[in-house]
Amino acid sequence: MDLADDLITDPYGVYDRLRTVSPVHQVTGTDGRPAWIVTRYADVRAGLADPRLSLDKANALPGNYQGLQLPPALDANLLNMDPPDHTRIRRLVGRAFTSRRVEQMRGPIRALADKLLDALGQTGTVDLISAYAAPLPVTVICELLGVPQERRGDFRGWVQALIAPDPDRPTAAREAVVAMMHFFTNLVADKRQRPEDDLLSSLIAVHDGQDGRLNEDELMSLVFLILNAGFANTVQLIGNAIWTLLRHPDQLAALRADPSRIAGAVDELVRLEGPALLAIRRFPTEEVTIGGVTVPAGQTVLLSLSAANRDPDRFSDPDRLDLERDATGHLALGHGIHYCLGAPLARVETEIALAALLDRFSRLALDGEEAVAWRPSMRSRGLTRLGVAYHSGAEG
Repeated sequence: MDLADDLITDPYGVYDRLRTVSPVHQVTGTDGRPAWIVTRYADVRAGLADPRLSLDKANALPGNYQGLQLPPALDANLLNMDPPDHTRIRRLVGRAFTSRRVEQMRGPIRALADKLLDALGQTGTVDLISAYAAPLPVTVICELLGVPQERRGDFRGWVQALIAPDPDRPTAAREAVVAMMHFFTNLVADKRQRPEDDLLSSLIAVHDGQDGRLNEDELMSLVFLILNAGFANTVQLIGNAIWTLLRHPDQLAALRADPSRIAGAVDELVRLEGPALLAIRRFPTEEVTIGGVTVPAGQTVLLSLSAANRDPDRFSDPDRLDLERDATGHLALGHGIHYCLGAPLARVETEIALAALLDRFSRLALDGEEAVAWRPSMRSRGLTRLGVAYHSGAEG
């Protein structure tokens, strides 16, 4: 069935109907090619950990949906790899991308959030995506990778072209990829000559070290993946969380009353409105049976994270936001060996972004009927605009 448009305009309604009828359906993707979509929690969770469901495009049959196509120098990343290469690279990257590094960033992230909110003043209206949810993680990822201050404007422009393509400039995303490749090629060369205390220098040390086994394409692909996962997903996570709370004033008031609950609230917010509707596509290396449906080897399997997270067999009253709910076990950030490497950083950024926003403004509300615009995507769930009216004075 051709559900591409419906999956963009009403993803949760479509997933609910599909899940009710059958756990697995063959659909047509946005590129007109077929794929099997999986919607029930138990099947999605099992599929995320099933080694027979390969991420390597070499296992895909021609004519099936394959998702985003990147130049070879950017395609050798963890989202296209199976063990043993995936295991090797994730282990090497893990040496540089540590929980200690993330924890050390809490103070600077809060200072950045406060600086962005200072610029808004005490009262007014603003698009919180462009003024807050986007500049916060892009600055964090620039700091993490060691992008020079004077190049961050270019960097933000390229990333914006990737996450919110301009319909009047159909080649903008491709041009941004080319520009970023040139930029990172030069930045890697500079970091080799003058290494600093940043993630890119650490990755280069792994690449250049005697025990490192990252080739040049793997290094460039990792940088590109860290950029997109560390920025685009976090913008969506922060923006979706704010939007969800604004639509549930009782839950927002509860967080204001007890800010210590924000860390736990992130699990429920990401369960309900996570940044990824679908996990990265997979290709069975042999015939597999999922939810009683046989999928031939080489065809495309799309595991719906958002459908799984709203499965009533796993979460009671799943379409309702309940910050008292134990939402652990949600699949919004993956499961198994492909669990999001940057999840700890994304969580920290979201916690701090929410805490700083609620600390600063006693009143927040959506700014009119045209306040919200969503990125048109079958795979991701993210706002391109979030218009908000705010006020920092006392209630009353």
